[in-house]
Amino acid sequence: MRFVEEVVVEEFLPTFRTRLAGALRERGLTQSEVAGLLGISQSAVSKYAHGEVETNDEIADDDRFVGLVERLGEGLASGEISRVQALVETEVLIRRLERGGVLARLHEDAYPPIADHDGPLDIHDPDGRFRTAERVRSSVRRGVRTLENTSGFAALVPAVGSNLVEALPEAATIDDVAGVPGRILDVKGRATVPGDPEFGVSEHVASLLLAARRAGSDARAALNVRYDEGVLKSFRRAGYETSEFDAEADLESAVAAAIERAPTTDVLYQTGGFGVEPVCYVLGADAEAVVDAVREIAA
Repeated sequence: MRFVEEVVVEEFLPTFRTRLAGALRERGLTQSEVAGLLGISQSAVSKYAHGEVETNDEIADDDRFVGLVERLGEGLASGEISRVQALVETEVLIRRLERGGVLARLHEDAYPPIADHDGPLDIHDPDGRFRTAERVRSSVRRGVRTLENTSGFAALVPAVGSNLVEALPEAATIDDVAGVPGRILDVKGRATVPGDPEFGVSEHVASLLLAARRAGSDARAALNVRYDEGVLKSFRRAGYETSEFDAEADLESAVAAAIERAPTTDVLYQTGGFGVEPVCYVLGADAEAVVDAVREIAA
């Protein structure tokens, strides 16, 4: 009996590490940096780089494998992809290649009785919560980096700070919403982000997003920015639908009323109250859409 995991360890893993180490080195990373990203020793990186590890040409030539290596090489080198996301994406590809791809063929060659089995041998779920969560976290990470490099965004950060959040498809609580830990702040005219996106770290903006979704909004992401008449007019001129809610009322009912008045609202806003700063909340399908809206008025 031969398990597909043996094929993964003996054939896929050496090929994958060799190609990914090469992709990272091509992008200017040192052996030490590559070793840190891959979780292996520098001597192992050296062996991969000098072709001292046997690889599998069938795997190396697979289009999906080549695409993954290129995507991870670029993303890990630039910081757009985390090590956890890289692991998840690689695991997902492995499961797919096990279900009728090159790994399935190699497994069948190594253990011929598999050929007599009808249907795929699939016990993994590539679209499960873990992978979805990493996608959401990555989406927020990309959005935040775009904001950091958006001229004029710092001036839109309210005194209480901004947060960019995105929810899982079936989000029910703030633990299902990824955001920036703490707040995005304007520090001497520059948007400053305190840390990498996490789930359950944004209470207010996440709660508003969830309230909007419960009221019927299709939005999966939100970003709060400074309110004044000029900002509001800029959103309207750009074609975004706006709706006001009462900052001093219960958040759930106030947002529901605003969404009921304008079901396709892009920007919820409140003009302040006792001890409450006026703020606009931009809603969108994902973090990128929300950031694009804010960039449009920040330009």
